Formats: sequence, C-alpha cells, structure tokens
Amino acid sequence: MASQEVDRTEPGAACAGDAPGSQGGAAGEDSSAYRPLGRSQNHPEVLQVLGAVQILNAAVILALGGITHSLKNSFPPSGYFFFSIVYTGYSIWGAIFFLVSGILAVFAGKKPTKTLLESSFGMHIASATMAVVGTVFLSMNLFANKPLLKGCQSSEPPDLCIYMEASSNGLVSLMLVLALLELCIACSVAVLWLKANCCHLRKAISSFPDPEESRMPPNESKEIQS
Repeated sequence: MASQEVDRTEPGAACAGDAPGSQGGAAGEDSSAYRPLGRSQNHPEVLQVLGAVQILNAAVILALGGITHSLKNSFPPSGYFFFSIVYTGYSIWGAIFFLVSGILAVFAGKKPTKTLLESSFGMHIASATMAVVGTVFLSMNLFANKPLLKGCQSSEPPDLCIYMEASSNGLVSLMLVLALLELCIACSVAVLWLKANCCHLRKAISSFPDPEESRMPPNESKEIQS
C-alpha cells in the first residue's frame, strides 16, 4: 500500500516539478518578445564609431566653410564666383545636420532605447538628403570654375586667377568627399536600423501560434504537422 501511494504521488510530483519550468520558459519567451526595438540586433559599438566620424566630419566641413569664406573676401570681386558654394550656406546647415546625427548615433549606441533609435533613424534620413543636396551644389561649383577661369584671365592677372581656381577646386573637392562620406554613413545607419527592426518584426510574428492549429485537438495538430 505504501508503495502504491508513493507511485501515485510520483507523477503528480513530476508534473508539479515540470510546471514551474514550463512557466519559467514561457515567461522568458514573453520577456524577450517585449524588448525595445533594435536592442538585440543593433551594434552599439558600430553606432558610436559612426557617430564619432560624423561629428568629426561636421567639424571639418564647418572649418572648410570658414576658410572658403575668408578666401572669398580676400580676393577681388571677380573671384567671388569661384567660391559660389559660400552663398548656399552648405558648410553651415550641412554641418549642423551631420553634427546632430552624429550626437544621436553616439547616444543611441550608449543607450539603445526605442526613442533614441527612432530619432537617430529619422535624423540620418534627413542627413542623407542634405548630403545629396550638398553633393549637387559642390559638383555645380566645380563644373562652373572652368568657364569662370577664362573670364577671369581677361580682367585679372593669370596667376591670380589660377590661384583662385586651384584653391576653390581643392576646398570644394574636399567638401565633396566629406559629403559623400556622410551619405554613406547615413545610409549605413538607416540600413542597420531597418534590418534590426525587420528581424524583430519577423520574430514577433513567428512567435504567435497559428489560430487554426490552436483550435484543433493536440492529436490532430500533430498529425497535420507530421
């Protein structure tokens, strides 16, 4: 009789031991399903490095804009058109957009919350747009310098005109390279964000059970799966 009572209590004890484990597993799955977007997929170190590069990029563009503005004022009025990029203000508003994007990327890398990641994503889309606009302006400045050189040589000393063209082309070309670099960084951050959230969405959808299978008895659902 004692052995029978022990045998009867063993299955119950086993079930009682299994229940906490199953509940713990379910709780673990639920807690992992409600993590903030991008927390597990984004790479904080990559975001911080890209953000630091963007901040440095913005500082260099702002410095080049100041040098270009000072050179424009030092040359005679005929040389103003060589530095036409100054009139667009790209070195100011472009640098501001890149600087804010870099700061948000660094903060999102240190503390990848949903709000910071979404703000960083939106700002990088805006920075990519500004980089495209800046690339167009800088390219137009480079292409316009050659015909300006011919007109300048007819009214100014040739050496001065060549110096103005060389200095303008050098500064504008360097800003063009930095604008393309910013475009690549902004697109890379946006792709990382989209990839992380797409993976998170797929995992969230796959975690939901099929409603048709949940309505079937366990035996029938196993037969269908087999």
